[in-house]
Amino acid sequence: MSSRPELKVDDEVGFIRFFRSLPAKDVGNESNPSTVRVFDRGDWYTAHGTDAEFIARTVYKTTSVLRMLGRSDTGGLPSVTMSVTVFRNFLREALFRLSKRVEIWVSSGTGKGQWKLAKQASPGNLQDVEEELGGASGTAMDSAPIILAVKVSARSTEAKNVGVCFADASVRELGVSEFLDNDVYSNFESLVIQLGVKECVIQADGSKKDVELAKLRAIADTCGIAITERPAADFGTKDIERDLTRLLRSERSAALLPQTELKLAMGAAASLIKYLGVMNDPTNFGQYQLYQHDLSQYMKLDASALRALNLMPGPRDGSKNMSLYGLLNHCKTPVGSRLLAQWLKQPLMDLAEIEKRHQLVEAFVMDTELRQTMQEEHLRAIPDLYRLAKRFQRNMANLEDVVRVYQVAIRLPGFIRSFENVMDEQYQTVLDEQSPGQPRVHHQARVRREPPGHPKNWTSSGTIWTWSIGVWRGDLNQEMDKKLFLENHRVHGWCFRLTRNEAGCIRNKREYMECSTQKNGVYFTTSTMQALRREHDQLSANYNRTQTGLVNEVVNVAASYCPILEQLAGVLSHLDVIVSFAHVSVHAPTAYVRPKMHPRGTGNTILKEARHPCMEMQDDISFITNDVSLVRDESSFLIITGPNMGGKSTYIRQIGVIALMAQIGCFVPCTEAELTIFDCILARVGASDSQLKGVSTFMAEMLETANILKSATSESLIIIDELGRGTSTYDGFGLAWAISEHIITEIRCFGLFATHFHELTALADRYPKSVKNLHVTAFIGDGSGEEGKKKKREVTLLYRVEPGVCDQSFGIHVAELVRFPEKVVNMARQKAEELEDFTSATSEQQQVQSTSLDGYTQEEVEEGSALLKSMLLKWKAEIEGPGKENLTAEEKRQIMRDLVRADEKLQANKVFQGITAL
Repeated sequence: MSSRPELKVDDEVGFIRFFRSLPAKDVGNESNPSTVRVFDRGDWYTAHGTDAEFIARTVYKTTSVLRMLGRSDTGGLPSVTMSVTVFRNFLREALFRLSKRVEIWVSSGTGKGQWKLAKQASPGNLQDVEEELGGASGTAMDSAPIILAVKVSARSTEAKNVGVCFADASVRELGVSEFLDNDVYSNFESLVIQLGVKECVIQADGSKKDVELAKLRAIADTCGIAITERPAADFGTKDIERDLTRLLRSERSAALLPQTELKLAMGAAASLIKYLGVMNDPTNFGQYQLYQHDLSQYMKLDASALRALNLMPGPRDGSKNMSLYGLLNHCKTPVGSRLLAQWLKQPLMDLAEIEKRHQLVEAFVMDTELRQTMQEEHLRAIPDLYRLAKRFQRNMANLEDVVRVYQVAIRLPGFIRSFENVMDEQYQTVLDEQSPGQPRVHHQARVRREPPGHPKNWTSSGTIWTWSIGVWRGDLNQEMDKKLFLENHRVHGWCFRLTRNEAGCIRNKREYMECSTQKNGVYFTTSTMQALRREHDQLSANYNRTQTGLVNEVVNVAASYCPILEQLAGVLSHLDVIVSFAHVSVHAPTAYVRPKMHPRGTGNTILKEARHPCMEMQDDISFITNDVSLVRDESSFLIITGPNMGGKSTYIRQIGVIALMAQIGCFVPCTEAELTIFDCILARVGASDSQLKGVSTFMAEMLETANILKSATSESLIIIDELGRGTSTYDGFGLAWAISEHIITEIRCFGLFATHFHELTALADRYPKSVKNLHVTAFIGDGSGEEGKKKKREVTLLYRVEPGVCDQSFGIHVAELVRFPEKVVNMARQKAEELEDFTSATSEQQQVQSTSLDGYTQEEVEEGSALLKSMLLKWKAEIEGPGKENLTAEEKRQIMRDLVRADEKLQANKVFQGITAL
């Protein structure tokens, strides 16, 4: 911490007064503010109050770095300082991981203690801080900072109309969508996952009682999206057509565009445009594009599925292969890595498009030399073209950026030649379109490297300069670069310097004029030297002016190619991801295969020797393969039982991962594979509680399951792992049974259910054409012999999935594996056996009672129950009447016997006769 700047503020009292006069920040709390204010003090930064405490805990991991600004006894201000490097690290942490907003204040220069808000940044809007972030905003994980605004109209308690507008604030595009949703907003959740939204703009709810807004906030929070509240007036559509007409490239009025008919989406667009402040920058006018996003063109994923399938890296992932993104990302370009992250959240639904990607992957799988050439020679040399295009659009580009574009342009012919035999039409068309622009870009990048005013035009003066140096060196009899030096002084310009010991040689000589005496020597010049310096300065100024003009001309020409550059970036990123898929497919422990795909709603999912692609890559793991058979009207719902850690969860998750991999266009980890196209993957896996939000483990489990039941269709894939553990055994089993039965009979989609409720396997008897029981196998020692007595009942997990039911649990075995005290394990085993005996006895008793009623008709049972109830009511009236308080138990029994003898119908009833015979 020694490099931390010292806290020095000129006007402490004035600054403290100003700081405390600032308006309150938006949502958040003191210990975890949603907005952090930072003050730029030139070469260092400060934060104060609760922001300082937050930064101390987040960045420095200790509050000992806090310093008090002002006197603590008169209300000092806790403060913390940050170097430029520490501030930039904090900025990345706050925006990318913690989803905070950051305000950067700078001195206004109008007086002490006067500051102004210079920059604002949020997870979805990084434009103001791109320089501070450097390349961080372009990393694959934080690829496109998508920001989305949403507006809702509740048509009924069930149906909701949702309109959204979204944008990557660094790219001049606006997307809109409007759709119907259910009461849990599952379509909205799928949309924000598809788009990779970082920030959600939502209407402020002053009363905090709007149920619909609360649901949207909960979804955003579940998906890790920063929430920004804006007043309801910002969502008005009064000026939206005028604003869009000014922003869009289209020459038509915005009123003529079909997207403007989406009124809710237009309200969201109005809010987003105002929040981003795009109308305040004239360079945006005529530069934006508007398009409509179709939610149904991609597979829908919910947040639970995202976690269950481990699509994206988590904060605790030790290896990149622990997530599907990390496993598949062998992209060589930043744009390719970002596109891969997008594809993982947007699996395709169109069979032709899926097979088109498979065909391209196959071409690179089969041609090893082509794949390696693409990766190592061509793609590796491609810069971030989207970021380059953005620099040109924002007039931030320089000659170095032009050179980078030039280097890409000269590589295009090599790209085309490398894969002419497998060239996809999409690639061919776009790459060919770049060719006409190449000569112009080449010429501009190489244009007149020696403009007028270049040093070659200084030949005459340069000769005089060199000659003069020789004269002065000889005249003074001093050796050059040892005692006599020619230097460009920051104050005196070009002049000579002599060491202080040798300075006497210029004293009393009129032609030598001393400029200054400093520690390192005496600076001097001559009239000739001054004339040469003036000539040099003039030539340098002319050269720099001409050079700047030429550079601006080159940059402006290159900027005109931004649309082509963006199109080229899209093609090369697509190519990069396809080649990466081929690389992974070939280099897996066992090569992946191309799956056979069936159209939506048809075909089955049958996998031979399926593997989990991430698990098989972990160290010290020899993965056990298993077959999968999801067949319509035969085995569409699989119930998997078996011991803990036996592989149930891995088995059901790998099916979801393989289905998703197939629909993004990748080969899959099987020896043979055929799959139907799923419209969504819904998962209920490992719910955890969130006490701060008032959501228990069981409530989280039920919320996720409710979303599944309301979102799934007959073309969905449902993955459920251990449903019902968060409540009592009987309640949990009842819910698990009812939910499974609803999926089997009502939704009728493919489903996978891993459970410890062995009673659930009875569903296979009730629905033999839909449900199939599977179990993970384990070898159990019999405990015979001396060695067996020592090891007791040893369990060896085999990780094989086979047909049938596992009729026992192995929870106590897990306790033994983690070395529970032997006394605790023995007591657990004893109590488990007691419970099993009690359950068995209860079951036998229930069976006897059930058997005693067998053989009677429903009418006889109902009649007997009614007669018995009537008799008991009469008996109650007899023994509780006035004067009957002192009746003995025997006298009460005798009254019952008399009532039974007097009731001929009751005695004649077969059910009553059967009960009295027991």
